[in-house]
Order: sequence, then C-alpha cells, then structure tokens
Amino acid sequence: MKSERPLGRRTLLLVLVALLCSEGLFYALYTPSAQTPRCSDGTSNCNHSKDDKSPAGRRTPDRSTVVLIWRWPYGHRAGLQSCSKLFQIIGCRLTADRREYDKADGVMFHHKDVQGNLSELLRMRRPPLQKWVWMNMESPGNSRRRAHLDGLFNLTASYRRDSDVWVSYERIVEASEDRQKAFKIPPKDKLVCWIVTHWNMRFRRVQYYRELSKHLTVHTYGGAFERPLGLQEYHSVMSSCKFYLSFENSIHKDYITEKLFNPMRVGAVPVVLGPPRENYEELVPAGSFIHVDDFKSPQELAEHLVFLDQNQDAYERFFRWRQHFTAERSHLSLEHACRICDHIKRHKVYTVVKSLSKWFWG
Repeated sequence: MKSERPLGRRTLLLVLVALLCSEGLFYALYTPSAQTPRCSDGTSNCNHSKDDKSPAGRRTPDRSTVVLIWRWPYGHRAGLQSCSKLFQIIGCRLTADRREYDKADGVMFHHKDVQGNLSELLRMRRPPLQKWVWMNMESPGNSRRRAHLDGLFNLTASYRRDSDVWVSYERIVEASEDRQKAFKIPPKDKLVCWIVTHWNMRFRRVQYYRELSKHLTVHTYGGAFERPLGLQEYHSVMSSCKFYLSFENSIHKDYITEKLFNPMRVGAVPVVLGPPRENYEELVPAGSFIHVDDFKSPQELAEHLVFLDQNQDAYERFFRWRQHFTAERSHLSLEHACRICDHIKRHKVYTVVKSLSKWFWG
C-alpha cells in the first residue's frame, strides 16, 4: 500500500486561513454588536415612547396605562389630577375624552349611567385587551337591578370589600404628630343631632328615629325637616352636637358611608344604624362609635346617651382614637378611576364577571 504524504506547508496555511475566516463569521453573526444594545426582554428595540398611543389591543411595554371615564358619576366632574400625587399610583393616565376609546386599557362605567344606556353598551365594539369596569357606590337597595349586566364587565369597583377594586367612602389613617396635638373636642350645646334629606317611612332609620325621639330631643336638619344647611353650616351644626345619628338609608354588607366618617372628622360621636358592629369595626376603632344594636330598644339607647352627657370622662373615651388616627376624606370618583387603572396595570389575566346580579343583589 502506498504511504500517505505529510501535508505540505501551503496546504496547512490554507487550512489555518479557513478556520480564522469561519471564526470571524461566527462572531459577526452570533455576538451582539457594541452598536446595538440589547433590552431586558432580549430584543434590540428599546425605543418605546412613554407617550405611545397604541390601541389597547397592541399594548407596548413602557406606555402609561389609560383608563377612560365614560361619564362622571352624578355629573360631578372631577379634575384629572395625577394618580401619583394623590394616591402614589404611577404609570397611569386618566381621560374623559371618548375619542380615546380605542386606546384605553380600561373603561369605567358608573352603574346609574349604564342602566339608561345599556342597549348602546351591548352594541359597542370592544378592543380585545380592553377591560370594562362596573363602578357603583350605592347599595343594592338604591341600585336598579339589570339582568343584562351579567357577563358584560371584566371587573367590579365599589364600596364592597370583595370587589376587584375596593374604595371606602372615607377612611381612618395614622395621624401626624401635629394633627394629634391639634385635635380638641369642639364645644357642645346639643345632645343629639340628625341631618337628613331622603325620607321614607319604610326605612328602618326613620322608624328608629321616631321611637328614639320619644325619649330625648333630637335636633333635626336637612330637606326632610325643611331646614336645609349649606356646607359650612352642615359641619358647624354637626360639631356642636355630642352625638350624631349616622343612620344609613339601607342596610347591606360593607355599606358604610360618609354618614359615619363626617361626624368622626368634625368631632362628634356617631350613633350608627347599618350593618352589624363587626362590619364597622373592620373600618374604624371599636371605641369610636355607638351601635344601636348594642341596646335592646331606642329607650335604652336614649338612657345611655343621657348618662354619657352627665359623665364627661366616659364621653371623652370615644375620642381616644384621635391620639393616633384621623378621619381622611376620599376623592371617590377620582380614586376609583386611579385604583382601577392600577389594578389593570398590575393584573394582565383574563377576567369576566359572569353573574353581577347574583354577586351584588343576591
């Protein structure tokens, strides 16, 4: 057999050149260029504008989440202040301009406005990724039930703590040292007060008031008693009373409104009629209010209020919570919109409210 000849110098040089060329080609194809920076997602397209106007169906990573307020609740138009300034929510933009409908990530619909335009909503085209949010701060007893709402919305926003987006009417928050020192119980010249406009003899609050007023004097104001008050008078009268009847117009789970928080803020002790005491204690300190259900009858409650009127130390115990906390007013419609936006920004999963009627009205 003929023996193999060793490779010549020329052949060896050609092999080395070929290897060097292939290495350079591999480096050029597979190594990121210093002129093309890579983004965190592995792509090279890092120029996402923060003012991107892409529709909700084609969301880009860095643009603000947009929520359209279909109609301001009760026509009370609020300023579109920054969600970051009021609620420390970043990356959100609110609009009331319906021309931005196709660009909105979510649309907030107030229940009272929906019930009069339901047929319009059922015909509307919706971008694939856009979420419709049902918003309501009224109780089931004050909200018209509509079966066609089932399956129409993606999220709920209300006073109910089991809503997708929960917003309390008002809240108790930690007070600054200055506010703790500043609070003084206002001067009092009335024992019990009640300011009310909506009067209905079937309401439990009306029936309870009529029995209670047989045993002590209740100073009454508002449209129901033909003694309307302006905003300044409203707070002035309330603060001049030792006790204020914080009676809700209907009794439902979590339905605890400004009727509780207003007297707490101005320095009166609320006497509440609404959901059970346990529900109230989830929102405010247990010793900050009196619940009518703690007494066997309106007469027994009246006797207790008279006792507290005659015992200042016992009365002042209802204000101990002010050593650490204060009552904070809410920006209801605006806060709903901001917290809806924050929820949509943080939750990208598919959701639908299949039975709004059963959940809310039972």
